[in-house]
Amino acid sequence: MNWRVDTAGQTIALTAAAGLPHVTYWGPRLPDSEDLAQLALSTQNDLTGGMLDSLVPVTLTPESGRAFPGQPGMILQAADGTPLHPCFTFDTATQTGKTLALTSRSGDLALTHRLTAHDTGVITLQTTLESSAPIRVQWLAAPVLPAPQDGDIIDISGKWVGEFQLNRSPWAQGIRLREARTGRSGHEHPPYVIFAGKGCTNTQGTAHALHYAWSGGHRMLAEELPDGRRMVQFGAAVGAETAAATRFQSAELIAAVSTGGLNGIGAVFQSDIRDRVVTWPDPARPRPVHYNCWEAVYFKHDLADLTAIADRAAAIGAERFVLDDGWFGRRDDDTTSLGDWTVYERKWPNGLMPLIKHVHGLCMSFGLWFEPEMVNPDSDLMRAHPDWMLGPADQVTGRHQMVLNLALPQVREHLFHAISALLTEYPIDYIKWDHNRLLPVVDSAQTHGVYELLGALRHAHPAVEIESCASGGGRVDAGILQYTQRVWLSDSNDALERLRIQHDAALFLPMVVTGSHVGPRHCHTSGRVLPMSLRAWVAAQRHLGFEMDLRELTDAESQTLTRVTAWWKANRDWLSRATIHRLDSDDPSVIAEAQVSADASRFVAFAGQESTSRQILPRPLRLTGLDPSARYRLHLVNPEDAARQSRGPNALKSQDLTLTGHAIMTRGILLPVAWPGTIWVVEGERV
Repeated sequence: MNWRVDTAGQTIALTAAAGLPHVTYWGPRLPDSEDLAQLALSTQNDLTGGMLDSLVPVTLTPESGRAFPGQPGMILQAADGTPLHPCFTFDTATQTGKTLALTSRSGDLALTHRLTAHDTGVITLQTTLESSAPIRVQWLAAPVLPAPQDGDIIDISGKWVGEFQLNRSPWAQGIRLREARTGRSGHEHPPYVIFAGKGCTNTQGTAHALHYAWSGGHRMLAEELPDGRRMVQFGAAVGAETAAATRFQSAELIAAVSTGGLNGIGAVFQSDIRDRVVTWPDPARPRPVHYNCWEAVYFKHDLADLTAIADRAAAIGAERFVLDDGWFGRRDDDTTSLGDWTVYERKWPNGLMPLIKHVHGLCMSFGLWFEPEMVNPDSDLMRAHPDWMLGPADQVTGRHQMVLNLALPQVREHLFHAISALLTEYPIDYIKWDHNRLLPVVDSAQTHGVYELLGALRHAHPAVEIESCASGGGRVDAGILQYTQRVWLSDSNDALERLRIQHDAALFLPMVVTGSHVGPRHCHTSGRVLPMSLRAWVAAQRHLGFEMDLRELTDAESQTLTRVTAWWKANRDWLSRATIHRLDSDDPSVIAEAQVSADASRFVAFAGQESTSRQILPRPLRLTGLDPSARYRLHLVNPEDAARQSRGPNALKSQDLTLTGHAIMTRGILLPVAWPGTIWVVEGERV
C-alpha cells in the first residue's frame, strides 16, 4: 500500500507492508504521474557483510523490538517500570480531506500517524499512542522522516539578548542531538532545524526544514546510521511524560521544503505562522504601534510620569500603551509579589483607570504585563499555597522566582479568575505574558497546563491580544503562537544585535508577530550608544514599538522617530502580507533583507552596516523575489543619513532610479558609503 501527501511545493510519499509505514520520499513535489509502487521499490537497499539478513526500514516510529540499528522512535514501560518492546503491524489507512491517518497495532497498543497538507505549503505530522491499560512513555517522537543525503544541518542556538544563532554542521556518522530541558522552547535550542543542500544559500539551492510546535522541553535527534541512511526525530524531552496514562501524543511537526534556497523555507514558515497558526482577534485591524514603559520607568510607577510619557508616545505615533512590571501586589523590585495579581494601592490609589482613561483619551489602547506561571517566595500566594510550587522545596530560585505547577487544576482556576477579573474590570486589549524562570523539572503537563490556561482566557476574552515573552525570545514556537499573536524576540533593544537576530529569525517568523522596539539612546543591555535612525529603522523592519523614556529625546531624535513611525504606518498594510527575503550580501559587514509584497509590485530593502567593510566602496546589493520583467522605481528613503565620507555622485543620494527586476536581482544596486552602525532603506515600486 502506498500514499502521498502533497502541497504546492512538497511531497511526502509513504508505503506499508506488514510492519509500520515508512517514508519513501520527502522533498520537492513529485509529478502527479509518479508511480508510488515503483518509487517504494526503488528505495530497497542491497545487503553486504557485517549486516543483519534484512534491512529494517526507518519507519514513522522506529521500533526497538525490530533490531533497528539506530535510535528508537519510542521508549515505553509498563506502569510498573518493566521495559516494553512492541512490534507493530499496519492496520488501517483513513483519508479525510487533506489528512492521512495511518494506524498500526501491537496487542493492546494502537499507534496512529497523522499527516495533513495545508494551503500555506506546510505538511504537519503527529504521532498518537493509545493503550488499553496505563503505560509509561520515556520518549515518543513525532513521525520520523528521512533526512537528505547531501548538505549540512542548520540548527539554532542562542542566549538571553542573543537569540536565533544559526549553527551549520556537516553530517557525520552518529548523532547530532539537541535537547532543551529548561521547560520552555528556550533561547538555547528553539525547536527548529534546516537541512541545507549542497551549495544552498539564502537565494538558491534545496532545503528541507522542520519546526516542532511545542513550548516545553524538547529533543531533536539527527542521526546518520552506519549503513548511511539519515533520519530526524523531534519530540518532548526524554522523561517529560512523568505519569502513567493510556494516551500520549506528540506535538505537531511542521515540515517545509524549498528549491529556492533558505528564503523559500522562510516564505513558507512566515505564511504558515501568519495565516494558519495564529488566530487574530480582529484580522482587519492594522498592527498597532506599541509603546512599552519598561525601560523608561522599570518599577517606579507614577501616574504623572506615565501620563507625560503617554503624551509623548501618542504625539510620535504610538497606538497602544503597555504598562509593564510593577503595578501589582507590593511590587517595588523583582523579589516580591509575583502571584498577587491585585493592583498595588500605594502606587495606584485609584486603580489603573486614571492611566487607562488618559491613554484612551490619546486614542491609544491599553495593555498590561503579567507573569502568571511564576511566584515569588515572598508573596501572599506562596504563603497561602506552598503546595502549588513545581519541583522540590529546596530548589534554587531563578530571578527570585519559583514556578507554579500548572498541571494542577486548582492553580489554573486561580490564575484564570485573577487575570479574568482584571480583564473584566479594566478595558485591557493586550497582555504581555512573561516567563522569566527556567523550570526546575521537565514536565509536559506544565506545558499542557499553560495551553489550557491561555485557551480558557482566549475563550473568555476573545478580543484580547497576547504577547509571548520569556526573558525575551525564550518561548518562540508555533505551539505558543496558537494562543498568542506576538512574540518578544529578544530583551535586547540594541539595534545592531536586533539586526542580526531579526535577520536569522526571519527564516521562521513573519513581520506581524515579531515585536521590535526602539530602545533608549544608551542601550540598557549592551551599553552602546547608537543613532536614532538606526534604532528606528531596525525596529521598523518588524512590528514597530518604542521602549524608552521619550522625555529624553532631542528634537532631532523625536523628528526622526516620528518620521519613521509615519512611514511604517503608511506601509504596514502591504508589509503585513509581505515575504521577508534574507539577501546574500557580498559584503559580510552588511546584513540585508528585502520585504516584497505578495504581488511583487513593491518592496523595501534594508541594508544594515554592522561593521566596517574591508573594501573601500560598497559592493552592489543584489535583491531577490522581484518580477524580473517588471520595471521598478527605486527611492532612497533616508539620504540624510549619509556619512561625511560619502562625497561622490552616487545616484540614489539625489534621485530615483528605474531598473528592471532582472537588473536589480543580477547586477544589484549601489548604495552610498555607510558608517558602521547605520542602515540604508530603499523603496521600490513597479511602474
